[in-house]
Parts: sequence; structure tokens; C-alpha cells
Amino acid sequence: MGKFGTYWIELKEMNPAEVRTYEYLLDDKFFTDIDGTEVRQGHVNVQLTVEHKASVYEMTFHLHGTVTLPCDRCLDPMEWPIETDNRLVVKMGKAYTEESDEVLVIAEDEGRVNLAWFLYEFVALAVPMKHVHEPGGCNRTMAAKLRKHVAYDADDAEEDTDEANTDEGESTTDPRWDALKRLKDEEE
Repeated sequence: MGKFGTYWIELKEMNPAEVRTYEYLLDDKFFTDIDGTEVRQGHVNVQLTVEHKASVYEMTFHLHGTVTLPCDRCLDPMEWPIETDNRLVVKMGKAYTEESDEVLVIAEDEGRVNLAWFLYEFVALAVPMKHVHEPGGCNRTMAAKLRKHVAYDADDAEEDTDEANTDEGESTTDPRWDALKRLKDEEE
């Protein structure tokens, strides 16, 4: 049956207009087995509804739970909430193809689909590009080291002040603009 045997959905066995529901728990073992790069730990509940409509199978997923990710700032583990709804439409055809993000064609003679990778993708896509602790929640030792290497410092602040003073005081303009202004003044 393999690591992901639980995630097979037998579509050929469904009667027209039949609706089935499934529940899954994506735990640390699931994320370890799938060996994805984005998420390696978590506890996510999945409610799946499969509805056989004419010649297609419409699947609606509701995922909620938390995943453990490294903070982008201090690298300490942090819990990130996951709450997402997804949809997948499965059709029967000659061969396996993904027509779009939401439409999948599977071989009619096989008549089943494994959802393990789709579930992982739904979780990974629910994680934002940047994930950091709340202010004050980062590892203090790492935060202190980061402050030593911050991109701006007091010298930059002085340059900003000097630029502000230049703006407030006498402003210098490009001599070409001055020449154009003189031409405009002569026409008036």
C-alpha cells in the first residue's frame, strides 16, 4: 500500500450524484514522508468532500491547523496557522494530465487518484513567502547579532539629515534647467 496508501480516492466506485467525505490528519510523519522543502512539521486537519457530478468529480478541501517553520529572521522554529479552502476537479481521460491548477485528468482504466502531493501543495501554498515571529518574539541572542550587522547605522542617519538640510536650504538645480527657465522668462 505504501507510505501514502491512505490518500488514494477510488473514483470509479462512486455512483453518479454520490457525495463522500474524508478526513485526514497531516502530521510530522506525513511531512517527513513527503520530503517537501517548504514544510517539514505540522499538524493539519483536512476535511475533503468528493462529489460525483456527471462526468467529473469535484473535490473541495478545507485545511486547518498549524505548521512549524523556521523564522526568517532568527531561524528559531515558530508555529504558523494554516486555514485554507481548495478545490480540485478530476475528469476521466486517456492519460494522466494536469490541465490547470484545479483540473486534473486521470486514466479511465485506473479510476483513482492519490491526493498526498496535492494536500502538501495546499499547505505549502498557504504559507506566506516571509514568516517571522511577532515583534519581540525572536531569539534575543540572534536578534542582538543581527543588530550588529544591520544595513543602516548612525553614519547613514547623518547622511539622511544632511540631505534633509540641503532640501530645506538653498537648492541647487541643473544648469540646463536654469537655461530653460531663462528662455521661458524671456518669452513672457
